[in-house]
Amino acid sequence: MPIERSSNPPPSSRLAAIARRLLDDSKLCAIATVSSGGRAHINTAYFAWGTRYEIVWLSAPDATHSRNVRATGSAAVAVFRSTQTWGGSDRGIQVFGRARELRGPLSLEAERLYAKRFRAYEGDLPAFRFYRLATRRMKLFDERVLGGGTFVTVSVQHGRVKWEKTESSA
Repeated sequence: MPIERSSNPPPSSRLAAIARRLLDDSKLCAIATVSSGGRAHINTAYFAWGTRYEIVWLSAPDATHSRNVRATGSAAVAVFRSTQTWGGSDRGIQVFGRARELRGPLSLEAERLYAKRFRAYEGDLPAFRFYRLATRRMKLFDERVLGGGTFVTVSVQHGRVKWEKTESSA
C-alpha cells in the first residue's frame, strides 16, 4: 500500500486542538526509552501534560526507563485508548522529545500538573521522582477527524504547533 503525502497543511489551531483532545483521551501512556548501549525499553505510566505539550510522569529513579532517561535523554510517548477495535475510527498520538528527571521548582510544577489530573494523588512518595518529556514533535492519528489511515506530523516550538507533513495510506 503506497503512502501518499499531502502538501496542503491544516490550520495550526486545528492541529493543536486535535493534539489536546488526544492527550486528554487517555491517562495512561507507553514511554519508550533507549539505553546508552542502544537497547530499547518501554514502560506504561500515568501521565499529565502541560500547555507546551510537555508530558510528565512519576517514576522510581532505579527503574530501567528512568536510568535510560538519565543516560541518553531520548524518549517517546504513545497515548491511545486500549478499548479501540479493529476497523473502527482509531485515534492516538505519538510524542517525541528530550526527557529528564525534575528537581526543585520544575518538580513542583510537574507535581501540580499531575495532582490536577489525578485527584486521588496525595503526594508524599519519597521513593519516586517526576520526569518530563519536552516535546519537539508529535504524530497525530484521528481517523474520524483526519481521515482513514492518515498521520499528521507536527513540530512543537515554545508550545506552538507547526505542520510538517501529512501521510495517508492509499
